[in-house]
Amino acid sequence: MKTIIKTNFVKKLAFAALALISVSAFAQEEEESPKLSIGGSVDAYFRTTFHDAGEATTGSFTSFANQTGFALGMANLVGTYDMGDTGVVVDLVFGPRGTEATFENDVLNGIINQAYVYWNVSEGTTLTMGRFNTFLGYEVIAPQANFNYSVSYLFSNGPFSHLGVKADFALSDDVSLMLAVMNPWDTNDISGTGEYSLGGQLGFYGQFLNLYYDSGKSGGLGFEIDYTGGFDITEDFFFGINAAYNDNSETGTGFYGAAIYPQITTSDSFALGLRGEYMTFTDDASDEDAPVLGLTLTGSFTKDNLIIKPEVRLDTWGNDVEPYFDSDGAVTSNQASFLIAAIYSF
Repeated sequence: MKTIIKTNFVKKLAFAALALISVSAFAQEEEESPKLSIGGSVDAYFRTTFHDAGEATTGSFTSFANQTGFALGMANLVGTYDMGDTGVVVDLVFGPRGTEATFENDVLNGIINQAYVYWNVSEGTTLTMGRFNTFLGYEVIAPQANFNYSVSYLFSNGPFSHLGVKADFALSDDVSLMLAVMNPWDTNDISGTGEYSLGGQLGFYGQFLNLYYDSGKSGGLGFEIDYTGGFDITEDFFFGINAAYNDNSETGTGFYGAAIYPQITTSDSFALGLRGEYMTFTDDASDEDAPVLGLTLTGSFTKDNLIIKPEVRLDTWGNDVEPYFDSDGAVTSNQASFLIAAIYSF
């Protein structure tokens, strides 16, 4: 009897060990196997102005969301193939927002927003090569990643994307460094110029100092320094900040300005945020600079993967700059607009 019990115990022990080995082998295989993930978004909006009957001449002179009536933003499809140490990301965009973001200078009429490979050389070092979205500025191209649906003057006048190689270093849990060598801003082909640009970013406890430089020739940007950061004032109140200075010595043009982003979360499904921005465009050929004040109040209602964003925006220019039209067809320095956007992420 004891022998039978002992034999059964040994069999059960052997079976448990075999099962454990099988599970471990399967988990290891799963961990080492490449992982393909696909995500993206679709967005659309309705926009009108308050004092010129919503005519199509009423853009805010910032990128995206400038059409009147019902309009499509873009469809975005992002695929990632991750091997652990190495991987690739392909980000495709379709629609007006995507075409504008890529300047229509990519293959297939501006479909490729990002396309890059990466190598995690060590736990704290990553190399990336290809086309990647810019590291400058508070806002990004993908609308679901911004609080405000329309974008700022600072974002619109800086780079959108870069083509080159960059190295990211995690110096500690809260300090990071990025160095990059790239083509000039938003340029895919330098065969006619042979010029490159340089970039860098220093991250310190959630605050980022960004630097960019090209010669300014052949439509280059010149020099830009940019600060992006923010602070959690309370659990429900966040205060974001962006400030930038640009100078193109080749063309004698540039800009400087700052924006604040106070945002308050009122419930699990609703938040309210303001973007207050003051920016000045400079030109050595002009006697006066062109300052603009932009105030944008945005609500954000979330239901599952759907985000609804009602938004009121006021743009006012100074120094007798009058780029808009009123209801009588006369030029004016200010514009008030309203839009409501729907964004679905997956």
